[in-house]
Amino acid sequence: MNKSSQSEHITDGSVVRRDKVVATAAEALAGVHDGASFAVGGFGLSGIPNVLIRALYETGATRLAVVSNNCGVDGGGLGVLLAARRIAHVTASYIGDNKEFARQYLGGELEVELTPQGSLAERLRAGGSGIPAFYTPAGVGTPIADGGLPLRHHPDGSVALASPPKEVREFDGREYVLEHGIRTDFALVRAARGDRHGNLAFHKAARNFNPLAAMAGRVTVAEVEELTELDPDEVHLPGVFVQRVLVLTPEQAADKSIERRTISTPQAQGTDTA
Repeated sequence: MNKSSQSEHITDGSVVRRDKVVATAAEALAGVHDGASFAVGGFGLSGIPNVLIRALYETGATRLAVVSNNCGVDGGGLGVLLAARRIAHVTASYIGDNKEFARQYLGGELEVELTPQGSLAERLRAGGSGIPAFYTPAGVGTPIADGGLPLRHHPDGSVALASPPKEVREFDGREYVLEHGIRTDFALVRAARGDRHGNLAFHKAARNFNPLAAMAGRVTVAEVEELTELDPDEVHLPGVFVQRVLVLTPEQAADKSIERRTISTPQAQGTDTA
């Protein structure tokens, strides 16, 4: 059997890869184009796909639409693409300490859709599950549901484009707002462990948004710190949601940033801390 027949088979005219491992980050991002949309995993700087983000930067693609819990930090994570003016639209739950993110948003250079964190998580999961929309109480009675949330500003800081009102319905005496599922052209995620079939396992906080982002992508690329065999009970995300796997070098796997380093002050011996 030749190498091609070992790694893929034909089903209804489509090529389905059995071995999803790719050799390079450039191969992992094949097909990326200007204006493409991306769901990107990570929670703060925990579990962000740094290698794939850097590779995306190297493609030169621009006018990108990004869906992520936040948009990295200044000079880190998605902040690299922000600083290069590669991103045109962001869907996120908060801006955080990213000063460049805030500057571009308030200066009219970037369109931003802010959404409650839980709603964002469910929108990604719903999109990946084939659910077009769902109702949630989060945001009822606020600009999230009523509209008027600034999406884009003029350079002088005034509102250029505001969010429209969303459908609100009552169920069992309580109001709920309609939120739409999210699907993107690509998804970039990072996993602690993965196998050749795309099954993934995440470590602690990295599990927050990575599985959901992976579900939302039409082409999902996972960078994995360790390529191994996974017991079915260890799998956090089934390989059916993953199309390409990039295995990191030990140096890449160990390169992890700390968003905010805090060191406690040692207590003097005999000091009463009660």
